[in-house]
Amino acid sequence: MNSDMLQIRCKNNKKMINVATGTTLFDVYQQILSSPDGGAGFLLAFPPVCARVNNKVERLDFRLYRNKDVEFLDITSTSGSRAYTRSLFMVLCKAVHELFEHAQVTINIPVSNGYYCDIDNGHALTDEDVAAIRQRMQDIIDAHLPFNRIETTTEQAIEMFEQQGMMSKVKLLRSVGTIYSKYYDLDGYNDFYYGALLANTSEIHLFGLERFHEGLLLRTPSREDPHQLGPLINQEKMFDVFKEHHHWQDILGFSTVGDFNEVVKNGDANLLINVSEALQEKKIAQIAEQIVHRGDEGGKDVRVVLISGPSSSGKTTFSKRLSIQLMTCGKRPIAISMDDYFLDREITPRDEKGDYDFESVYALNIPLFNDHLNALLKGDEVELPRYDFHQGKCLKSGKHLRLGPNDILILEGIHALNPLLTESVPEQKKFRVYASALTTILLDKHNYIPTTDNRLLRRIIRDYKYRGVSAQETIRRWPSVRAGENKWIFPYQETADAMFNTALFFELAVIRSQAEPLLEQVPEYAEEYSEAYRLKKFLRYFITLKKDEIPPTSLLREFLGGSSFHY
Repeated sequence: MNSDMLQIRCKNNKKMINVATGTTLFDVYQQILSSPDGGAGFLLAFPPVCARVNNKVERLDFRLYRNKDVEFLDITSTSGSRAYTRSLFMVLCKAVHELFEHAQVTINIPVSNGYYCDIDNGHALTDEDVAAIRQRMQDIIDAHLPFNRIETTTEQAIEMFEQQGMMSKVKLLRSVGTIYSKYYDLDGYNDFYYGALLANTSEIHLFGLERFHEGLLLRTPSREDPHQLGPLINQEKMFDVFKEHHHWQDILGFSTVGDFNEVVKNGDANLLINVSEALQEKKIAQIAEQIVHRGDEGGKDVRVVLISGPSSSGKTTFSKRLSIQLMTCGKRPIAISMDDYFLDREITPRDEKGDYDFESVYALNIPLFNDHLNALLKGDEVELPRYDFHQGKCLKSGKHLRLGPNDILILEGIHALNPLLTESVPEQKKFRVYASALTTILLDKHNYIPTTDNRLLRRIIRDYKYRGVSAQETIRRWPSVRAGENKWIFPYQETADAMFNTALFFELAVIRSQAEPLLEQVPEYAEEYSEAYRLKKFLRYFITLKKDEIPPTSLLREFLGGSSFHY
C-alpha cells in the first residue's frame, strides 16, 4: 500500500477502507457513503456527530495519520449526546456574552430534560432577554461557525481566562498542574470544556430555551427521537434539593472543583468532611421527625416507610441511618427484604431478549406482598417468605412477624415508590423517600458533573470490592442498568414525600484514589475503554483525599468498605 495511504477499520460496517494520510473523520464518513455499495451495513439512525478512534472520542474534524479503528457515533449515543450538549452550552455562553458583556452564566442543574442556567447580568431576567438570547443562539448556529480546539501552555490559558473574568476556570487550571491545556474558540469567544465538542455550529439542529424559576432552561433533543426536544417533566422536588445543596455550598464558600481544591490545599479538608457529614445527618434526622410527626398534623401514624432510588445511590446505608434516627424518636423500625418476595423463577417475566427480567416490578409477588402488609397493619401475624436464589423458589422462612404500636416497617428497593407495590395500603400510612446521589459541585461554571458519573464510579468500586466484578464489566452493564432506572424508578421520584441527596461534597476526591487503579485495568481494545478513559480524565481534576479521613458511619463507606454498619 502507498506510504501516503492509511488503512481504517470502520466498526460501523466492519469493513477496511484506504484513505489518504491526514484525512478527517468527516471525509472518511463521506468516502464510506460514496463507495460503490453506498455504505452498505453502515447502521446509524442519524448523521454522525463524533467518533471513537481507537476507543477515544474525537470530533469529526480529527485528522488521521496512522492506521486506526473508527466507530462513528450519532446523537442517540451517550458520547454523541454529550458532544452536542457541550456545544450548545458554548453557543449559549457566547450569545449571553455578546448581549450582556459582563454577565456570568452558570450551567448547574440537569432538570426536566434540560439544564437550568443562572444568568447574572445585574437585573432579573425578562422575557425580552430570553427571546434575545434565543435569537442570538440561532444566529450563531446559522452562521456555520467552527468550534476551534486550541492547545497552549496552561500559564497562557490561565492568563487569558483571568483577563476574561472566568475565575472558576482559572482556579481549576491552577489546581490541576498540567503543562499544557486545551480550550475552544468560537468566532473570538474562548471557553474550556472537558470533553469533545462538535466540529461546527451547523451540526446543532434543535434546541429550546425558556424561562425557568429565576433563570433559563436549556432544552436538548431527545436521544430516542432527536427530531424532537425531550419532553418537559415535573422535577420540582429534585430542583429544590439541588438548590438546597447549592445554598450549603455557598455557606461553605465553594461551588466548583477549583474552589474545592483550594480548600484542600489550605488544609481545611477535614472541616469540609465533618460539615458535609453533619449536614447529611441533620437532613436524615429531619426526615425521621417528619415521618413521626405527620400523625400530629391530623393524619394517622405512618406505619410503612418506602425508600427507593437508582443503583449505587446508597439506599441501604440511608435506610440504616434513618432507622437509628427513628429510634431516637421513639419508634422501632423493622426492615423487610423485598428480595424475598420474588416470584418463582419459572414464572418470572422475561425481557425482549428472552432473559429473566429481575428488574421488572412484575418479577415480585405483588399480591402476596400487599396481603402481608395489610395483615401486619391490622395487627395480624404473618410468616415472612424467604427466597432461595439457588433454587429460584420462594419458600417459607419460619420467621413470624407482628407489629407493635411503635413499630414502623422499612421497605427499601428500586420499586418501593411504584404504586403497584403497595396499592392496597392506605395512603396515610405510607411515607415515601427518594434517595439518589445528586452531584452539586461543578467542574467550573460552564461544566456541570453528571450525577450518573458519581453513581457509576461508586458502583465500579463496590462491584470490584464485594462482587469480584471488573471495572470493564461494570461499565459494560451500565447502559442496561440505566435503562431499568428510566423505566422503573425515575417516573415515580416526584411522588416522594421527601428527597435525600446521598452525594457528599468531597466524595469524588476520595473516590479518585479507589477508582483510578480499577479504570487503568480496562484494556484499550475494549469498547468500555472509551468510558474508562473519560472517567480517568475527569477524576484527575480533583486533589485526592484518603478514605481514612471519612468516618465509619459515612454513607460512602457502603462502597469503599470500613463501614460500622453490617450489609
